[in-house]
Amino acid sequence: MIQLPLIGAITETLGSIFGLVDKMIPDKDKAIQLKHDIQMKVLDLQSRVQTGQIDINKIEASHRSIFVAGWRPAIGWICALALGWHFIGYDLAVWIANIFSVDITMPTLVGTDNLIEMVLAMLGLAGFRTYEKYKGVSK
Repeated sequence: MIQLPLIGAITETLGSIFGLVDKMIPDKDKAIQLKHDIQMKVLDLQSRVQTGQIDINKIEASHRSIFVAGWRPAIGWICALALGWHFIGYDLAVWIANIFSVDITMPTLVGTDNLIEMVLAMLGLAGFRTYEKYKGVSK
């Protein structure tokens, strides 16, 4: 979920805010109603932020310039190359170096924790693209 720092901070502090509401409002029903109202306002704000981000993504994706619409494919290719190096290229290079008795220092492997998170996020976005192609609404 895409969040602005302020929204994330508000979401993280809802427990503290709810504790203050319980202390300041002795009527339990009114306190519950106020906490519900606060939570609904935060959820509405998050929803509006996400809707705005979706609109921006649509505009970027429909742009004809490779520098605007091509950043997602570029990240996808970088992730694919990094995964290819990590799972295939590195071992293949070590194997070839051993066959030909080449004494070289191999570069370190790319850390996969953040890389796999990025790939999974990209695959999630690609699922929407596949859906658009299936429905015939892609450009």
